[in-house]
Amino acid sequence: MFPRRIAALRFAPALRWPAARRGFSLVELLVVVAVVAMLLAILAPSLTAARRQARQVKCASHLRQLAVAFHMYAQDHDGRALPLAYFKQWPLVYWWGKDTPGGVDHTCGMTAPYLASDLAADSVFECPEQAWGSYAPQGEAKGVTSTYGYNGYYLTPAQTPGWERYIGHRPWQTLDSMPAPQRVFVFADTLLELPGAGGANTALLDPPWLLGRRGWSENPYPTTSFRHAGRTNAAHADGHVAARLPGDGRVTSQELRIGSVGAQNDPHYVPDWREW
Repeated sequence: MFPRRIAALRFAPALRWPAARRGFSLVELLVVVAVVAMLLAILAPSLTAARRQARQVKCASHLRQLAVAFHMYAQDHDGRALPLAYFKQWPLVYWWGKDTPGGVDHTCGMTAPYLASDLAADSVFECPEQAWGSYAPQGEAKGVTSTYGYNGYYLTPAQTPGWERYIGHRPWQTLDSMPAPQRVFVFADTLLELPGAGGANTALLDPPWLLGRRGWSENPYPTTSFRHAGRTNAAHADGHVAARLPGDGRVTSQELRIGSVGAQNDPHYVPDWREW
């Protein structure tokens, strides 16, 4: 019996272990890493551009809502443009709200009844390309106000703090008094250059030329911000929003991308400025 078993084992086929799988060599691994890095380098600019485009679209949506609020206010006030501020009182009340050392009360703002939004970071009052923390906050509260500017200089001269003494005699505009509302800026991306301190938010859209005691002079600190790949988003008096390049306008701060659309006040800022 045992010899037969020994013979059977002697002639049994040899056991074979499965062949070991061949792994990546160091050279192959380095090639894969290089290809992945190359693809990322190619795709990164496209992804960055896509994110910027998304922020520009969101910004345009915010400005459309502000333009709707502008028109709704006018409809409730005999066609008159909303004031930039009521400043002959304390605390001051701006179109975006009341600014006090204790905080900002956006419910007092002229646009509040027409906007379903609080005044906060990433709200309709703030451009996503100029988010909270990327600028020096102005005002008593040192909190979120707005990174959009309102064209009070033309629309409501007597209610534009800082300039009313020179332009307060100009008429308060209505929806019917503007000769070309499709060209006039109502709201736009803004930023104010503070020498030595970078950029600060401003809710006033200053034109490229200002009126003073000696007539018109070039504004050294216009406030239009070209933060969307060299363009500014602007809501016009007829309600539409468009992205615009500086054109032949000055860019007073290349680093902060601040300047004006066009070299003159017309047609976007103060269309009738030559008659003032």
